[in-house]
Amino acid sequence: MVEPIALTHRRVLKIAVPIVLSNATVPILGAVDTGVVGQLGEAAPIGAVGIGAVMLASLYWVFGFLRMGTTGLVSQARGAGNAGEVAALLTRALMIGVLGGGLLILFQIPVLWAAFQVSPASPDVESLARSYIGIRIWSAPFNIALFGLTGWLIAQERTKAVLLLQLWMNGLNILLDFWFVLGLGWGVEGVAIATVLAEVTGASFGLWLCRDAFNTPLWRDWVQVFDAARLLHMLKVNTDILIRSVLLLAIMVSFTFFGAGFGDLTLASNQILMQFIEITAYALDGFAFAAEAIVGLAMGAGSRTSLRRGAMLASFWGLIVSGLLALGFAVFGGAIIDAMTTAPDVRTEARRFLPWMVAAPLLGLAAWMLDGVFIGATRTRDMRNMMVLSLVVYLVAVTLLIPLWGNHGLWAALIISYIARGVTLMWKYPGLERDAAG
Repeated sequence: MVEPIALTHRRVLKIAVPIVLSNATVPILGAVDTGVVGQLGEAAPIGAVGIGAVMLASLYWVFGFLRMGTTGLVSQARGAGNAGEVAALLTRALMIGVLGGGLLILFQIPVLWAAFQVSPASPDVESLARSYIGIRIWSAPFNIALFGLTGWLIAQERTKAVLLLQLWMNGLNILLDFWFVLGLGWGVEGVAIATVLAEVTGASFGLWLCRDAFNTPLWRDWVQVFDAARLLHMLKVNTDILIRSVLLLAIMVSFTFFGAGFGDLTLASNQILMQFIEITAYALDGFAFAAEAIVGLAMGAGSRTSLRRGAMLASFWGLIVSGLLALGFAVFGGAIIDAMTTAPDVRTEARRFLPWMVAAPLLGLAAWMLDGVFIGATRTRDMRNMMVLSLVVYLVAVTLLIPLWGNHGLWAALIISYIARGVTLMWKYPGLERDAAG
């Protein structure tokens, strides 16, 4: 058994900071993808890359459970000193990635048909988007496998490797974007090919980063890899995370729909302000991931003291970052809004609701951090059930507050859903500590 000792501020920051930096590269890639096709001088290519990327991101998002579930399970196996299970979990994650990606390739025609029914586009945009997706879908097994590889590396506390992986993929993608689109004139197809090559080489690089697992025969111990009890446990954990994520998505999607009911101006301002929420999530993810790795390690080792200290250290730094975000949004929020839109009416409307952005990092901190704690402990049933309660609270708040306060009521309902998630998970936290000591 590996005792999770030496839980220090430095250890938390060593895990968290590379994740924060890694997350910062994501919007840069999206901006470059849009920018290079924007140089073509036509609207359709921009719309095609935008809608195609969103559709594929939504499909791949379904497999996001693989990243979270892998981190929790591997960190616990590591804490218990079970090297065979640590290696077997990587093999299982890669198998799920290949299988999931293969299914998307196999069923791409009906899946894309359904996607365009939900989000119709003009004939020009749809034609280009189909070409874009038709190319990118072939890297689906590599893309989904990357969830497992990333989760495995985070559980090993090797987040510098995750940062290197992200820098490689996004950096190569950006360089190929410029070469294929602006140099060779391949247009939308060039953006798609650049992403495919980045994902394929990224998965290969990820395998190399995980090479320690392949230096022993444990990764191909098929008796352990296909152990029925462990497979069932992995299935339950990942299913709970998937359900929880779908419920969270329901809140975010319904927020957009409710906002649309207030008119185009309010809808536009809400979309601008949602970028503040994304910035907050990207910044706090690093500390939530640190909680996942450390809490999982402590849970596997059966150390209540280490579990509590790990959760508190990660949350301490999460609180500092949340405070800095709130202060930054209060001081520079207006300038950030101005940078994202030049429309005077949208700027004015967005500023009306800026105080909610100042409150969000502080009032949502518990939800973000406890998500990391419960993922590390693989208490995913609690996460699922508390998300159900939070969704109910959100819907009640929407029903009561929108008629009273309009869009302010909608933002209040969203913040209340964060608070509900944090409070309900905190209610379940003592049981998590009892399990660690048991």
